[in-house]
Amino acid sequence: MKATISTIARIFNLSNSLFLTFYSSLILLFSFQSVSAQTNLDSLLRVWNNKSQPDSNRVQAYNDYLWDRYLFSRPDTAVILAKALHAYAKKHSYPNASAQGYNLEGIANSLLGDYARALEFYEKARVLNEELGNKRWLAMNLNNIGVIYQNQGNYPLALEYFEKSLVIDEELGDKSGLSGSMMNIGLIYQNIGNYPRALEYFEKGLAIDEEIGYKKGIAGSLNNIGMIYIEQADYPRALENFEKARVLNEELDNKQWLSYNLGNIGLIYQSLGDYPRALEFYEKSLAIQEELGDKNGIANSLSFLGLIYQKQAKNTFALSYCQKGLALAKEIGALEIQKKACQCLYDTYKAMGNSSKALKYYEQMIVFSDSIYNEENTKKLVQIDMQYEFNRKEAAAKAEQEKKDAIALQEVKRQKLVRNGFVGGFAVVLLFAGVFFKQRNKIGKEKKRSEELLLNILPAEVAEELKAKGAAEAQLIDDATVLFTDFKGFTGMSEILTAKELVSDLNHCFTAFDEI
Repeated sequence: MKATISTIARIFNLSNSLFLTFYSSLILLFSFQSVSAQTNLDSLLRVWNNKSQPDSNRVQAYNDYLWDRYLFSRPDTAVILAKALHAYAKKHSYPNASAQGYNLEGIANSLLGDYARALEFYEKARVLNEELGNKRWLAMNLNNIGVIYQNQGNYPLALEYFEKSLVIDEELGDKSGLSGSMMNIGLIYQNIGNYPRALEYFEKGLAIDEEIGYKKGIAGSLNNIGMIYIEQADYPRALENFEKARVLNEELDNKQWLSYNLGNIGLIYQSLGDYPRALEFYEKSLAIQEELGDKNGIANSLSFLGLIYQKQAKNTFALSYCQKGLALAKEIGALEIQKKACQCLYDTYKAMGNSSKALKYYEQMIVFSDSIYNEENTKKLVQIDMQYEFNRKEAAAKAEQEKKDAIALQEVKRQKLVRNGFVGGFAVVLLFAGVFFKQRNKIGKEKKRSEELLLNILPAEVAEELKAKGAAEAQLIDDATVLFTDFKGFTGMSEILTAKELVSDLNHCFTAFDEI
């Protein structure tokens, strides 16, 4: 729901309750787009056509023009017009223009539901931005790629890209990008049912957006936090968050996110058993999505409308909507929505007493569920998250040590100046010696600590070789013991423990293994 610019509709699996969630927003850090919704489109075109303007100004103006004029209302047109940026890049030897063009083409194809093409363009943009050293654009490309994988149900790969983007955002101090990455990571945890972890990331993102006054991001955060309240059956607080988000999205004329808010309000009425009101809001949401050509959103809405009709025993309508939703979800490769549509068809055929058809869609639903929420994916998610936390702490420790080393070096230099300036002062020399040896001992302790840490994870001979040569040659070990083990109930445990508690428990076990 958040971040720096646009978003895509999604629904999530909530374990046994497949229809509890309607929409949360995925943040696409598509560009720095300003908040140029109020910008005069004619003035942007004038900058683009003004040859006296710097390349960066002209390209950004055209990028903003396509963003505000076509991208979310007519993405197919945006794809065509974005090609002008590639021609500009070639004519003016300005590859940044192509990087922005690929990014726009990726967004447009994502909105059109063509994830394969979107991924192709995002990868081209990523390669260019890496070559050009455009870290901020690179962070946004990584986030957008993660969104594609999340839409396809590949949560481990999506999380990997989101956290890569988060590292760059932290390095650059890019708060808008940081909040977007946090929101997308939160959505991963919401998708797998880890709501406390999801809420943690959503609230961090909201705090950042409120700090920088980014209304669109605030609206996204409120929507996602509202979804967590739905999971907790706290419907008044959920509705309060959705209504606040709706007001902001109407103020910003953000139709796509407004459609998500309307769908989520419909979900509340569905949860309360008020099906006519739920139907009213789902249809409003669907109307906006059809206007925008948002295939992902349309497929979602069709599935939920089918479910409402099934609840009202209007099975003919239910089958029609759910089959349309399933067909569209297959077209765009959205596994989560296919799973939801199969759930709807299973419930409907079961209610009609058609056991064979019900079994067919139940089996398909299980296949989709297994492909998205299998044990291997869960393990990968935990590993990726733990690795990110470890790397972050290691980087912080390294930075702190480098700071201490720099201070120590400056102190040594200062003492040398004192020594050279007061050669005849024996007392001063003694003072310098005391400081010097104290600092040397301090550095020696830190060096010893580093060596102990190295020996804790590597054999002594390998550690010595690394220190001496900077690399270690491969060795043949004729006799080795390898232990494979599993932790019974680990998945359930990981859902209720904090990251700190989980790592502490694992460390306790691994320490025991080492001692044995």
